[in-house]
Amino acid sequence: MNIPLLSVENLSVNFNNQQTVVDDISFVINSGETFSLVGESGSGKSITALSVLRLLPNNAQIKAHAINLQDDNLIKRTEFELCSIRGRRIGFIFQDPMSSLNPVMTIGSQIEEVIKIHFSLSKTARKNRVLELLQQVEIPEPELRIKDYPHQLSGGQRQRVMIAIALAGQPDLLIADEPTTSLDVTIQAQILTLLKNIQQKTGMALWLISHDLALVSTLAGRVAVMQNGKIIETGLTKTIFKTPQHPYTKKLLKALPSMQDCLLHTQQEQPSLLQVKNFYCYYPIRKGLFKRIVDYIYAVDGVSLNIQKGKTLALVGESGCGKTTFGKGLLNLIPGANGQVIIDGVELNNLTGEALRQQRANIQIIFQDPFSSMNPRMLVGDIIAEGILALHPEITHIERNTIVQGLLQQVDLPTDSALRYPHEFSGGQRQRICIARALAVNPKLIVCDEPTSALDVSIQAQIIQLLKTLQRQKGISYLFITHDLAVVAKIADEVAVMYQGKIIEHGPVEQILRRPEHAYTKKLLNAAPVLTIQ
Repeated sequence: MNIPLLSVENLSVNFNNQQTVVDDISFVINSGETFSLVGESGSGKSITALSVLRLLPNNAQIKAHAINLQDDNLIKRTEFELCSIRGRRIGFIFQDPMSSLNPVMTIGSQIEEVIKIHFSLSKTARKNRVLELLQQVEIPEPELRIKDYPHQLSGGQRQRVMIAIALAGQPDLLIADEPTTSLDVTIQAQILTLLKNIQQKTGMALWLISHDLALVSTLAGRVAVMQNGKIIETGLTKTIFKTPQHPYTKKLLKALPSMQDCLLHTQQEQPSLLQVKNFYCYYPIRKGLFKRIVDYIYAVDGVSLNIQKGKTLALVGESGCGKTTFGKGLLNLIPGANGQVIIDGVELNNLTGEALRQQRANIQIIFQDPFSSMNPRMLVGDIIAEGILALHPEITHIERNTIVQGLLQQVDLPTDSALRYPHEFSGGQRQRICIARALAVNPKLIVCDEPTSALDVSIQAQIIQLLKTLQRQKGISYLFITHDLAVVAKIADEVAVMYQGKIIEHGPVEQILRRPEHAYTKKLLNAAPVLTIQ
């Protein structure tokens, strides 16, 4: 039987009594079911979820006929009364774990905080429950990691901690806002299996907010499609994805990348741009009273690879395998990196001072999180021009402004964006700004560190197309770091698979994705979600 757990009736949300972001929507989530809300960035998905628990800022006006959690109308509840519902009856997995976790508290104490508020348990029992939750979400060595701080974990591990916090209250409804965005495909599969198992054991309902339509198709029983604050199509997931009625739903499904795209690639040998030989990145292990170095952890362990001019090499692997460390190590952005790096015939290892600084213009990086990689107090125009000012001080202020205007046009942003701040843009627009910043010094190689992981499918398709267009126009090479194998098929010419700091398989994209040889590569491909419409 379909027993309603959460019933939202005629919900509207606006800010400052002007901007309407959720426009008179209604939906029901039944006990024990998985319901998904999909749509583009800025469509109102997250605002809808936050409004249910009244977690929006003070300038938000929430209006609804009713928001019923079973027979309890949350609209009529006071702030104090809602505190006993948040985290206990309704859990919430937020989209950005780094900004949601407290940086000065250990992960163990943050999970324990929820248990302490909602359950009467002894300190020992609370600690045992924390360890149990860390084991459930596949955090390695939970007895040691319980004392770690968020910055000591990888992006995927931080997201798993967020899931553990949300599950700590044993909620009736779990709201998951992009819960697997920063997770690689194998860990994503484990988390989804975990959530399914918990649902079966406890009868918990799951409200999934995601831009990953393949994930939604395999997990959700019902789906609602949201556009410009309105729900424009709703029904059984298999029905909606197989026979979509609304043009917007058809657009989203068409934009979804597929691993079949790798069949369209043709390989033409080009001269080598980047040669990396025997590259290492390691961190010292210190012990004892005087913190002497007793050993080293090799995050990147003897990697060698080439990237051709005007080509894209995708670097894939699980969270923590060393992909991002390798990318940052190439730019000398982290300590403990060494090995031979040659770009366009110039060996960087032997360069110092001004000669090394000038070579930095040849390699730029697009970071995973565009918002945290930009100074929030700087105008967009100044952010884009910063590299030009540092590496080409001879260029005048007027010339720099002209270059910035041209770059904004190249990445399909209005030129007046230069006079705005990063927080005024959507996630997709902020990523375009970061691409413009990387292009500003005319690099030969751009390291793209998960540049599309947080973007919905239509914006993701636009960014991929933009990168491919810029590659054709400028002959740029990309080192594309990602866990999304469908995106790899869309953009890459070659693929290198990384496992525990080593490259264990490397070859043309069609060969690796269609005829993998290594067992680990096969495991990654088997774990990748695919659109299910049968």
